[in-house]
Amino acid sequence: MSFGIQNEGGAAPNREELLQMGIRAAKAGNKEGARIAFEQILSQDRKNERAMMWMAKLADTTAERKKWLERVLNVNPDNETAREAMQKITYTRTAKENRTLLIFGVIAGVLIVVAIVLVLFVVLTRT
Repeated sequence: MSFGIQNEGGAAPNREELLQMGIRAAKAGNKEGARIAFEQILSQDRKNERAMMWMAKLADTTAERKKWLERVLNVNPDNETAREAMQKITYTRTAKENRTLLIFGVIAGVLIVVAIVLVLFVVLTRT
């Protein structure tokens, strides 16, 4: 499937030309054109790390980005760029969870203090 992509000579581009076309499209902000190029590469070569890394860069969601990075790491566990990107995703998620726990803890602490003050107030005003 060629998606109608042609190189300057009018012929269907080889994978490297297609990759370069996709990269140019991505850098120009044409995400859909870039995705089409990378998807075409991946339909021919399911283990093309460069195309998968670009698909991760173009991902609209963290889940989609993570999926592409996991695919890269399945193909090449030594891909340092993919590993670092996955670590960043994990760190960001953990940091968000920690902030949520901290906020919950502060709110719980404030509510406990308010409850103690109210109990003391009630006890002291009855006497």
